[in-house]
Amino acid sequence: MRKPGDMAPDFVLKDAGGRDVRLSDFRGKWVVLYFYPKDDTPGCTKEAIGFTELAGEFEKLGAVIIGVSPDPPESHVRFMRKYNLNVSLLSDTEKEVLKKYGAWGKRKMYGKEYEGVIRSTYLIDPDGKIVKVWPKVKVEGHAKEVLETLRAMVNGGHG
Repeated sequence: MRKPGDMAPDFVLKDAGGRDVRLSDFRGKWVVLYFYPKDDTPGCTKEAIGFTELAGEFEKLGAVIIGVSPDPPESHVRFMRKYNLNVSLLSDTEKEVLKKYGAWGKRKMYGKEYEGVIRSTYLIDPDGKIVKVWPKVKVEGHAKEVLETLRAMVNGGHG
């Protein structure tokens, strides 16, 4: 897992429209980078809707919201349409970025161990530095907590 103070590793991933999105394209803006397991599953849907509902507030603070999962772009398109999502969803089908950020690893469900996405969120400042990490996200209230953290940092003059 990356830590606050680390530079956020740059990457290029495909968005829902199949276009390349590079993290460094967002220099000068705050970036909420969140990793989630799977499109259109209960927790992931709740998380994406939570960020979508607050997207205007994030925008006012100069932030973009980017979700990353191993799902392919076509899956993101269906997910975004079904729930009217207005966050950017990127596909990491090779799991390279997930691994780079420590968001891929051993998980346990029903007593069985398996490899999977570790739901986590990074707040990256306009210079590309990680300022806050949520390593094991609980979906309920998460988007609001990220927004409050961002608001405190922006108003506190950080970044």
